[in-house]
This record gives sequence, C-alpha cells and structure tokens, in this order.
Amino acid sequence: MQIEEIIDNFSVLDEWEDRYSYLIELGRGLEPLTEGEHSPVYKVRGCASQVWLITETRGSGRDAVLRFRGDSDAHIVRGLIAVLFALYSGKKAGEILGIDEKAVLAQLGLDSHLTPQRSNGLASMVARVKADATAAAAPAAAPATQ
Repeated sequence: MQIEEIIDNFSVLDEWEDRYSYLIELGRGLEPLTEGEHSPVYKVRGCASQVWLITETRGSGRDAVLRFRGDSDAHIVRGLIAVLFALYSGKKAGEILGIDEKAVLAQLGLDSHLTPQRSNGLASMVARVKADATAAAAPAAAPATQ
C-alpha cells in the first residue's frame, strides 16, 4: 500500500476510533516474521512495546533500495509500522533520507493523537529507518593499501 492511499483513507474517517481501527487493520496486513526474526538483533530500542525491524538492502550508495519488514506485540504499533513501511519501503536510500516524515505524520494527525510513549516509539522506528538508509547510502570504504 502506498502512503497516499493511507492519507486518503484517513481523510474520510472522521472519528479517531475509526482511524485507530484502520491502523490495526493495516498492521494485520504486515508480512509475518519468523520466530528467529523476533530476535534482540532486530529489536528497536526506545519503544514501550516490543518492535522488531528488519532492513533488506539491494544495491549500494544513495541508489540502494531498502525494503523493510517488521512486527510488534501491540496492534496499534503494528499499524504504525505499516504506515512507516508505506512511507519508506521499496525506496532508494537517498529518497528515504529526503522524506519529511513529520509532515506526513502531521497530515495523518498522528503527531497530535498518539500517546507520548507511542510518539517516542514511532520516533525510534523512524530513527532506525533513517540510520539504515544512511548506512546504505554511505560510500563503500576504499580498500586499504599496503
């Protein structure tokens, strides 16, 4: 699903209860992780709920394409993960670094309708995505000369 579709769907839902239900539905559509992928290696720090994020990178440099998979033990957080994946997954590292996620989240109203804990967790997930995009976009280290 594309972020534009989520924004459109949010715009027709007047009540926040309906928007939360929609977020939960989005989260149900996430590709499941294996038991082994629910590992501390993939855990996102700074989230009150448990969140796992896996980044798969194809290519290198700013043109590297990043695909994300993830999960959470909280339904609404799974929905937030789905929103972030609609915003970032399948895009080039350079593109991801140029996205103004605060504007998109404000457009959805998420900037003012999440608890402080969920907002902090969302910020931690965004920071992880941006860090992975930064790492992918970094030029390869030159081979050491002897």
